[in-house]
Amino acid sequence: MFIFKRAAHLRGWLANHKEAGRTTGFIPTMGALHAGHLSLVNRSKLETDITIVSIFVNPKQFNDQEDLRKYPRPIAQDLRMLYESGVDVLFLPEVEDIYPAGDTNKIDFDPGPTANTMEGKFRPGHFEGMAEVVYRLLKITTPDHLFMGQKDFQQFAIIRKLIDWYKMPVDLVMCPTIRESNGLAMSSRNVRLSEEAREKAGIIYKVLHSGKMLFEQKGSVQNVQDVALDALRKVGFDPEYFEVVDGYTLEKVLSIDKADQIVACCAVKVEGVRLIDNLIWKEN
Repeated sequence: MFIFKRAAHLRGWLANHKEAGRTTGFIPTMGALHAGHLSLVNRSKLETDITIVSIFVNPKQFNDQEDLRKYPRPIAQDLRMLYESGVDVLFLPEVEDIYPAGDTNKIDFDPGPTANTMEGKFRPGHFEGMAEVVYRLLKITTPDHLFMGQKDFQQFAIIRKLIDWYKMPVDLVMCPTIRESNGLAMSSRNVRLSEEAREKAGIIYKVLHSGKMLFEQKGSVQNVQDVALDALRKVGFDPEYFEVVDGYTLEKVLSIDKADQIVACCAVKVEGVRLIDNLIWKEN
């Protein structure tokens, strides 16, 4: 596994391989890796010649500086996992390499309503920072394929729009959410939960599933939301939202026949730890 800390060095290395016709897959991460990240690596290895992973804790994605400070950074463990999984390249830049001193340029990208709902309400500025760093990383790595997980569905939808906005020549691939044995979506934040809370948090996935069945039976979004939020509160959790949205626009969906893709998304605080999850209820 090659490790690059400078963008210029990585670009030079990649140029030779691209000239030889080798295809590349890219997986941007903020580290604290788990099986969900490795599933993206495995997908990339199946579909491309060279798999590139970046680890960069992007300060522009955190509206809460305490959350940024607490974000786990087990770099030795991450390195071992990437090496053992057969990653070809790790890009490990410093902040000044992604945001050079004196560089005040911001991308001219308007995600529109897709960034103002759900996570956008509770994490102001998050998606602007996320889009900015993914754009910069894509310009550095110039991959043929970009692999992202379904767990961060709103992030996926915004990056899909970013790629279309700039007509970037990259194929965006959504990979299924990897879950713990109780159904809890794997996340770097799960390690901050007590064993009891981590086990109990499997109810989030169960609520998403039961909501789907209720929606198909009665078709009332408001009823589904009320039942879901009540179920999460009854176990002592603090749900921030439970939304049923169009998978492309992220606008609220009122009935099952009003969108080609319908996704239920939720955010729940468990022991003060913010967990997100989603389930695709309809896909054309």
